[in-house]
Amino acid sequence: MESIRGRMTIWYATALIVSLAVFAVVLYFARRSATYQDLDRRIQSEADLTAGILAESYHARGLLVRKDTTGKPVLISEVAAVLEVVPDYLLVTSRDGQLLFGSPDARSLGFAHFEQLTALASSPGGLSGPKRFQMPSGPTLDYVVRSVPEAGGQIGIILAGADTRSAELQVEQLVTTIVIAFLVGVVPAVLVGRWIAGQALEPVDSMITEIREITDGRSLHRRLPVPMEKDELGRLAATLNQMWTRLERSFAALRRFTADASHELKTPLTVVRAGVERAITRPDMPPETLATLEETLQEVNRMTELLDSLLTLARADEGRAELHREPVDLRDIIEEAGETGELLAEHAGVGIDIKLPPDPLVVTVDRSRVRQLALNLIENAVKYTPRGGQVSVELGTNDGRAVFTVADTGIGIAAGDLPHIFDRFWRADSARTRTSERAGTGLGLAICKWIAEAHGGTIDVQSRPGRGTTFTVGLPRA
Repeated sequence: MESIRGRMTIWYATALIVSLAVFAVVLYFARRSATYQDLDRRIQSEADLTAGILAESYHARGLLVRKDTTGKPVLISEVAAVLEVVPDYLLVTSRDGQLLFGSPDARSLGFAHFEQLTALASSPGGLSGPKRFQMPSGPTLDYVVRSVPEAGGQIGIILAGADTRSAELQVEQLVTTIVIAFLVGVVPAVLVGRWIAGQALEPVDSMITEIREITDGRSLHRRLPVPMEKDELGRLAATLNQMWTRLERSFAALRRFTADASHELKTPLTVVRAGVERAITRPDMPPETLATLEETLQEVNRMTELLDSLLTLARADEGRAELHREPVDLRDIIEEAGETGELLAEHAGVGIDIKLPPDPLVVTVDRSRVRQLALNLIENAVKYTPRGGQVSVELGTNDGRAVFTVADTGIGIAAGDLPHIFDRFWRADSARTRTSERAGTGLGLAICKWIAEAHGGTIDVQSRPGRGTTFTVGLPRA
């Protein structure tokens, strides 16, 4: 789960479900214990009730036992009729252990189970309180045995018992209860919890949206709205704003330094270049001195190019690099840059192929900047293509945009280097530059990216080591 809201909802739901499950288990065992206690009290009450009935009947009639047709002793019919309504298992025995009465539930047991019940009534030491007995292949009983001395000398023992299944909470009932509680309680609680999490994290979403729009050094003047509540989110917004204030100052100082240094260095470099150019034209210049001056002039030109690039990017960062837009036929710009590229390719022993559409492709752009963009890409393609390779430049349209591509069959760019090729001063391994070529400044592609994006366009690159590189620039036609 990628969002904090989702994780909070899952944690909340998990905690709620676990709490509900623990509560259900505790409730089950607590209720189970309570029902067993109720069962023990019930059978004790039944035994006391039976003893009271027998005692009252003895005082009223005097005689409670008679012989049935087989000669076995049984309770008189009046007393037996009263005891018939007593629930659960009830046995009444005589002093000599003979069965005088059995309740309907007791008589419904099988013969073996009924004999086991009768044996419990006559077992020694049975008058010590409620007990439990598991009948083999039968029910489990809680029972109590007590004597009835107040019923005369004919009545011996009363056994009152009940099946423990009547006290067990069924698993199905527990599952049904949990399902009902889940549907009635957990689902609405999770939905409400998700809504609460969303409300709590809504300021975070706003911060994320605002931060995403601050993508470069030109947007550091923006600030996050600080909530009125001085909670964690309010302190986070205030801290981020303080950080951006420091970053804005640092970027502004860096841009001012870059622009001022570039501007101030151009004048002395111009003077140096002019002096070197005049010295080179002297006919009496020794050859070794002439070679040194030519190398110096190359370095001065390289420094001038670097300063121009730095000044361009510094002005772009400050928003002072204006674009002079006008409707132009993009074919003319690509053709002009291609002519320069052909001269470079001829000198480097590289073939170049330029494909232009037959119809005009008019776009509203800054002509000089777009020419600079195209020429930078073509120069790079020629520079990094070995002798005998091929450079292709093609102009066309795609999805309502003007698109031109510059492809070469050069050494390509490693996959790990692709994300950095538009970074300033970044250059791939030195092996990518032919030893016969002077090293670049590392700013050309950064300028290309700025030109494309300043026109509302895009620039992409695809490359494989040893297979060449393809740059694709898209510019809006409107």
